[in-house]
Amino acid sequence: MDEQKEKAVFAGGCFWCMVKPFDQWDGVYSVTSGYTGGHVENPTYEQVKEGNSGHYEAVEIVFDASKISYEFILDLYWKQIDPQDPGGQFHDRGPQYRTAIFYQNEEQKYLAEQSKRNLEQSGRFSQPIVTEILEATTFYPAEEGHQYFYKKNEEHYLKDREKSGRDEFINQNWN
Repeated sequence: MDEQKEKAVFAGGCFWCMVKPFDQWDGVYSVTSGYTGGHVENPTYEQVKEGNSGHYEAVEIVFDASKISYEFILDLYWKQIDPQDPGGQFHDRGPQYRTAIFYQNEEQKYLAEQSKRNLEQSGRFSQPIVTEILEATTFYPAEEGHQYFYKKNEEHYLKDREKSGRDEFINQNWN
């Protein structure tokens, strides 16, 4: 079967916590931490962290659509976030930590909207689903120290993740 390289871009709070869930699947070539959706060219981590650049912390997933579907990746995405929180994710607060799906084409837009509707209609959550679905803009890879942070700095990653409350939320709402 021929490979069908596609990209998916998601904002789900701190990008450190958004790499591992996607990185472990056959058909995923790479998961890059970075910034998207802002008004500053080539932003730095410090600029984004301040919350004034307009960017979201995000991940860009390059995958083989013949091995793993965009729908499967969307389903994984929803299970990593609190889609009801407009102010950030877990202990990370501010506009740079909001959730969003950045579609690459009309098919991704349709599938993202459909998955959001399905989640809204599921009754799983009592508050509105506020995750935005936005057209993809320039994605800027983060500095090298932020790439695959869960592998490079496992102890720091695990402490930060535990402190964040993300796993507790996932266990209560998705498992």
